[in-house]
Amino acid sequence: MARDTGKQRIEPRFGSDRRSGEDLRADPEDRPVAKRKTTRKPAASKRRKTRRGSSGGGFTGLVRRLVYWSLVLCLWGGIALAGTVIYFAAKMPQTTTWAIPDRPPNVKIVSVEGDLIANRGASGGEAIRLHDMSPYLPEAVVAIEDRRFYSHFGVDPIGFARAMATNVISGRLVQGGSTITQQLAKNLFLTPERTIERKVQEVLLALWLERKYTKDQILEMYLNRVYLGSGSYGVAAASRRYFNKSAKEVTLSEAALIAGLLKAPSRLSPARDPKAASERAQLVLGAMREQGMIGDKELNFAMKQPATRAASYWSGSEQYVADRVMEELPGLIGDVRSDVIVDTTVDLGLQKLGEASIRDLISKNGEKLNVSQGAMVSIDGTGAVRALIGGYDYANSQFDRASEAKRQPGSAFKPFVYLSALEQGFTPESVRNDAPIRIGNWTPGNFNGKYFGKVTLAEALARSLNSVSAQLVMEVGPSTVVSTAHRLGIESNLTANASLALGTSEVTLLELTDSFVPFANGGYKAPIHIIRRVTTNEGKVLYEFKRPQPDRVIDARNVGMMNAMLRQTVESGTATKAKFGWPAAGKTGTSQNFRDAWFIGYTSNLTTGVWFGNDDGRPTKKITGGSLPAIAWKDFMVAAHKGVPVAQLPGDYQLHQQVIEGNDILPGSGDSVPAAEGVPSAQLDPVGPIPPADLGDQTGSTHPVPPGSVGGGKGRKTTLFDLIMGN
Repeated sequence: MARDTGKQRIEPRFGSDRRSGEDLRADPEDRPVAKRKTTRKPAASKRRKTRRGSSGGGFTGLVRRLVYWSLVLCLWGGIALAGTVIYFAAKMPQTTTWAIPDRPPNVKIVSVEGDLIANRGASGGEAIRLHDMSPYLPEAVVAIEDRRFYSHFGVDPIGFARAMATNVISGRLVQGGSTITQQLAKNLFLTPERTIERKVQEVLLALWLERKYTKDQILEMYLNRVYLGSGSYGVAAASRRYFNKSAKEVTLSEAALIAGLLKAPSRLSPARDPKAASERAQLVLGAMREQGMIGDKELNFAMKQPATRAASYWSGSEQYVADRVMEELPGLIGDVRSDVIVDTTVDLGLQKLGEASIRDLISKNGEKLNVSQGAMVSIDGTGAVRALIGGYDYANSQFDRASEAKRQPGSAFKPFVYLSALEQGFTPESVRNDAPIRIGNWTPGNFNGKYFGKVTLAEALARSLNSVSAQLVMEVGPSTVVSTAHRLGIESNLTANASLALGTSEVTLLELTDSFVPFANGGYKAPIHIIRRVTTNEGKVLYEFKRPQPDRVIDARNVGMMNAMLRQTVESGTATKAKFGWPAAGKTGTSQNFRDAWFIGYTSNLTTGVWFGNDDGRPTKKITGGSLPAIAWKDFMVAAHKGVPVAQLPGDYQLHQQVIEGNDILPGSGDSVPAAEGVPSAQLDPVGPIPPADLGDQTGSTHPVPPGSVGGGKGRKTTLFDLIMGN
């Protein structure tokens, strides 16, 4: 139907005639009545105006509508929130199965005196009760993190609203709305991701924690687990890490610094940014004063006495001891499943003295003598490790050069050759001809090419003559020497060939030192051990070292003869710098091209080994076993024997004085050995002149070159000697 426009419609016409029978137009009565214009629209407008007038005014109506729709939105928002909570809650396990996960176990390592050496484990510190820590720690944390902690129910709506308002006003994230309970729930059960699901679960877990535990229990768990930067979990670890003290001894200013780390542990760590940490600590102090936890007097004092960070952490050599303990522990007690205390054999005072000696000598002479590393091991007559210094600076290198690095010991290996000879009937007075010799295609020689003709074994060992040592190896058999070394304590594989006489098979300082202990204790094997006992925090013993039955590995008579000969090294041979007033013996060693310098010396009280060199095998500037190693050994042994009654070495064998044709030294006479030629003693200043015949300690120039590094670096080049000897 055509739309009525309000005008009379014009009908179509077909032609000009209008005959009555042929008119196709409809009759007026058959047509639909045309719509007439009305005044409905104005009437409707009037009615709408009437309704607006009856609503009470425009502004009031707007307010009412806003209130109405706000209520509607809140209702639907509440329904949506409830649905979300129910959905995520349904995905969580039943509350009957919820439990606090075990805290990562801590291994507390202590010295023989009970002093703390280190804490190891994922937590980095032991758990500590709330009443055992400084009261400033919980107060500072509550003040800066959750001031309404003791009044809310796990979630703090007021604190959340305040934090959001502060963030909006500041235009950036300034405060967080999570309570301490929520943070604990997150640390215990959840991942760090920021999602709605995680936040809902955090709230539910916080409510559960508040229902199950007291406020103090929640705060204690939090303080023992929260991350505080630089690898420290918990306030005990942070106190040790930053101030080298227990959490019980922390001062107000130190507690404020630790609490301030919670905002950004890594960024605010005083080990990284001391200034930022200090500024944050001042904010914590202000919050504590504002909440009445401290007074003006305490505040002013703390502001004037800011926390002082420990100068160095994990740079001490005792960390090498801790590494060794952690390596051995699983083999003694299995997996560590709870906090344990490990009592070691280490004397922390001696450890520090040994470290200081190594560091001082390298600091003063490192650049001049081209030496960058040193190591020291000291063992008592039972095999207990009393000190272990694995390098110059643990902070820069954690590689333990005392127990992991294998190096050629040079002439320090010769005692095993001479002991093998004594066990086959030789005596210190047995004579051999020190002259050029040829063994197959190998010609061992003394370092400076000087030979002494007929010499006693005592004189040959004091002079460290390579020619005589090579002869003895061939006479007693290389395999015999290998067996002797293994019997005394060497564990590394040794190549049974003639060059063994010159110490060409690599060993560690720890095993070489341990193998000298039988000379000091009267001939008994001394199994190395550094762990005395392992207990739980409750005192249950999990492991305790039991000293085995004495195992004699050297005949008493041979012990006496070896000690008589090795005393000459200290009294008149290559290690005169080691003299310190006690009867002492030992052997120096210097590998080819002065790459490694050793001195293994002992008294009846302690056996101590020292090594100096470079990690990459670079030659030093003519450092020998009788220079830096002997000096470091003496410094350590003087302190270690302070107040200890002097005791003689085992055995009472007396060397027979006799004159060997062509020589001018009498064994046991104390006369000087002729100095080595061609090397001015002034080159070792300020260490001092080279001891008499010290260079005779170096192995012959034809033995293999040491490896290029101790930690898995480039290998060494193959020499002609390698091809001949099959190395």
